Formats: sequence, C-alpha cells, structure tokens
Amino acid sequence: MRISVSEAKGQLTDLVRRAEAGDEVILTRHGQAAVRLVPIHQPVDGASRRALMEKLRAAARPAAGPDAARSQDFLYGETGLPE
Repeated sequence: MRISVSEAKGQLTDLVRRAEAGDEVILTRHGQAAVRLVPIHQPVDGASRRALMEKLRAAARPAAGPDAARSQDFLYGETGLPE
C-alpha cells in the first residue's frame, strides 16, 4: 500500500495496525517513496508457532528416572527381608 504523508496523518493508527499484520505500508512524499512502515517483530506463521510449542512441550517433560516400584530395593536383602 502506498499513501502520501499528508493523507497518512489522519490514518496513522490504521496504518500501524496494517503494518503489524504484515502489510507493506509505504509513505510517499511528492509521489516518491519516503519511508516504509514495518513491525519490529515479524508476525509468526502457524507452522513456526506450532514447532515452537512442540519444542517447549518436549523441554518441559521430565526425564525418565528410576522405576518407583524398585526404588527401595536397597532396604531389603536377597531373601526379601529387611536388612
């Protein structure tokens, strides 16, 4: 989208929203491109967001530890009686 600086004065909020959504907004002065409005953070597409969420889920899973059913075996002897 190309719009003159004088027209953009009254529509700045809308232009910023459009730029944040990924639209290319170019402000012109005397018919020549002067500046481009771009978001600081590029919008994340669905595939990238999904990959990030899967990575976070995998990192949050606890590591496999010792089996709870065998965790107190050290308390008992070979006969099964307490030592």
